[in-house]
Parts: sequence; structure tokens; C-alpha cells
Amino acid sequence: MAEQFKHLKAVVFDWAGTTVDHGSCAPAIVFQEIFHQRGIGITAQQAREPMGRAKRDHIAAIAAMPRVSAAWQEKFGSVCGEADIDAMYADFLPLQKETLKSHSAVIRGVSDSVARCRERGLKIGSSTGYTHELMEVVVPAAAEQGYEPDIVLCSEDAVRGRPAPYLLFEAAARLDVYPMWNIVKVDDTAVGIEAGRNAGCWTIGITRTGNGVGLSEAALAELPSAELHSLCDRAGKTFTAAGAHFLLESVADIERILDDIDDMLDDGLRPN
Repeated sequence: MAEQFKHLKAVVFDWAGTTVDHGSCAPAIVFQEIFHQRGIGITAQQAREPMGRAKRDHIAAIAAMPRVSAAWQEKFGSVCGEADIDAMYADFLPLQKETLKSHSAVIRGVSDSVARCRERGLKIGSSTGYTHELMEVVVPAAAEQGYEPDIVLCSEDAVRGRPAPYLLFEAAARLDVYPMWNIVKVDDTAVGIEAGRNAGCWTIGITRTGNGVGLSEAALAELPSAELHSLCDRAGKTFTAAGAHFLLESVADIERILDDIDDMLDDGLRPN
């Protein structure tokens, strides 16, 4: 039997870019599309910058970017208002649901890694900026590939999404795990790391497979190693600035960091 963790009790994973959808490509594609439908071009970088937030909040954050806001005012003669954001969000949901059908592949090595964590006594939580309606596509697809967390929390499960800590508090309650420093939050966005810190959890920022690099596995394989290293390093700096305790290229390799955290807890250390 695998050696059990002494102190750690749970890990809460993000979804897109962390456990599924290498590069977190599905949401970026759709954010660009809904602005394009209104004659407003946004870059992939602009689409990705607020990643990790609830999706309506994400749309509002893009609309508030100075260049996007200026383009909107030039085209429509007014600022992008609440009704405009509501309309884009209404368009976003069916487009995203359709896109997810081809972007729900579990990232290589994740299912096996998570299974080993469970064998060693950890509860497996998950949270996402997607709605439950959207996750009706992703969850069964992931389960067919061997990844099935104990709980799935979505944007409507808390009064406010990341970087607020409430989804993590809800995860702790549903998993019946406390104190919060016995939980590890794993995310590929800065706001996800901030949420983990705000909740009092240990935090791990995911670089290579996530939003910070923003490339599918196939696209990543075509990069020169030096360029890949540079992209991962850039993503890592963003997570470090957000307060990440650890950085990791992929959840597939998470056990060694969890062992380090368990040893730190054994020494009486807490996340700060």
C-alpha cells in the first residue's frame, strides 16, 4: 500500500489548463469570438488576462481594458454597459458549451497522478469559473478518461469567485477537511493562486500546461526547448508575484511537491 500523507488531507484542482484542456484553449477561443461578433477585435493575450474569474466577470474585465473600451466607444458611441455584458455572456454560454466538446481531454499523466494521491489518502476537490451547465460536458468526458474528483464546484456555488476564497471554503466544508493549511490549491491562473492564499491554503501554480503558456500539447511540441523554458519562466513569475508557494509544469508531477509540503507541515510550518 502506498505511504499515506501525514498531514495533508485534500487537493483542490482547477480544471481548464490544470487537469483538462492543455493550454486552457477553449475559453480563450470563445472570448475572442463573442467580441469579434460585435466587430471588436481582441488579442489572445487580452482574452487570457482575466482567466480564472467567473465568466461574466471575465467578459466585463476584457470590456474594461483601455484599448477594448476605446474600440467599443468608437464603434457604438458609448461605453460597454451591463446590458452589453449580459448579452455577450448569453452568447458565450452556448458557444463555450459547443467548444468544450472538443476541448475536454485530460492532460497527459493527470489521471494517474490524481489516482496515486487518492490512494495515499487525499480527498480530491475541484473548482472552476465554468458554470454547472458547461461542466455537464466536461465532467463526464473527464470521467471516461479516468479523472473524477470527489466534488465539482462552479461559479454559481459561491457569492463571489476567484480571487475571493469562498469556493475553497465551500470545498473544505463539502470534503469535511480542516484546517485550511491541510489543503493544497492547484491552479494555472494568478487569481486562482490569490484565492488559495486568501483561503489560507498551500498553493501550486501550473506553468507548462496552463493559461500562462496557452498552447495545446501539439503546439507545445513544436517549440524549441529554449522558447518553451522562457514561456514557462514567464508564467512562473506571474504566479510568484501572486504569491504561489510552489511552481510546477504539470499536475502529472505533483506528488513530489505534495511530499515536500507534508514534510513542512511535519516540521510545524504553515503557509504564510
